[in-house]
Amino acid sequence: MKENLFKNKISSGIMALICTVLWGSAFPVLKVSFRELNILPINIYSKLYFAGIRFFIAALALFIVTKFILKINFKIELKHFKQLLILGFFQTTLMYFFFYNGLGFTTGIKSSIIMSSSNFFVIIIAHFIYENDKINHQKIFGLTTGFLGIILINFDKLPFDMTFTFRGEGFLILGALAGTLGTFLGKNLTVKLHPMVVTTYQMFFGAVILLVLGKVGMGKTTLNFNTLSFTLLIYAAFISSAAFAIWFTLLKYHKAGEITLYRFLIPVSGSILSVIFLAEEHFTVNILIALFLVSMGIILINISKTKKQM
Repeated sequence: MKENLFKNKISSGIMALICTVLWGSAFPVLKVSFRELNILPINIYSKLYFAGIRFFIAALALFIVTKFILKINFKIELKHFKQLLILGFFQTTLMYFFFYNGLGFTTGIKSSIIMSSSNFFVIIIAHFIYENDKINHQKIFGLTTGFLGIILINFDKLPFDMTFTFRGEGFLILGALAGTLGTFLGKNLTVKLHPMVVTTYQMFFGAVILLVLGKVGMGKTTLNFNTLSFTLLIYAAFISSAAFAIWFTLLKYHKAGEITLYRFLIPVSGSILSVIFLAEEHFTVNILIALFLVSMGIILINISKTKKQM
C-alpha cells in the first residue's frame, strides 16, 4: 500500500508539491521567528544557536523515522564518520550560517529566489565532474534564464537601482554554493550509505557545530521563547525532517529529474507565503519577472535531465 502511494504518479506529484511548499514556508517562518525572539540582523550567534536547535530536533526526528519506522540500519564504518562530519559542516553548518545571517539583511521573497541558485550551481559543477552530465543547449538556456532572474531580483527598479549587499544577498549566494558543494559530497556517500542515513548523520553533526558556535558566541545571552516562536521552531524542525523523508522516498521510486522538476515551486511558494505572512513584503513587476525566469530556468534544466534518463 505504501509503495503504491509513492509509485503512483498523482499521489507522488502531490507529495512532491507538499515538500516544496514546506521548504518554501521556511522563509517567512524564519523571518517571523527572528522577530518574535528579538534576534536582530547583527545577532549572528543567536541565529546560529537557533539554527542548531532546529536541526538537532530535526535530526532526532529523522533518526526515529529511519531507525524505527523505515527499519534502516544506522551502523557506519569509521571511514565514513569523517566524511559525514565534513558533509555536515558544508550541508548544514556552513550553508545555514550564510542562509540565516543573509536572511536577516534581506526579504523573504529575495531569499527564496536567490537560494534557488543552488539548482544552477549544481548543473555547472556537474559539467566539470561527471563525463555523462555535460551542459547541453537546453541546460544553457535554462541556466541563462535562471541567472537572469537571480540578477533581476537584486534590482528594485530598472535599470540601475541595485539593492545587493554582501551581508544580505551575498551571504545567500554563498549559502547556496555551500549547499551545492554538500550535494556533491553527499552524492558520493549515498552510493555507499542509505540517503536517509547520510542526511540524518550530516544534519546531526552540522547541528552540533552550530549549537557550539552559537552558544559560545552568545555567552550568557539566551533565547526567550514564547508560544509562537516555540511553535515555529518545532514547525521549522518538522520541515527539515518530514520533507527530506518524503523527498528521498519519492526519489527511490522515480527518476530524479521527474521529482527535482518540482523544485521550481520552492521559490514560488516561498515568495507567495512571504507576501501572505510578512506585512512588509509585496510583489513588484521586477519580482514577478525574476520569479518567472528562475522558475523557468529550474524547469528547463530538470526537463533536460528527465529526457536524458528516458
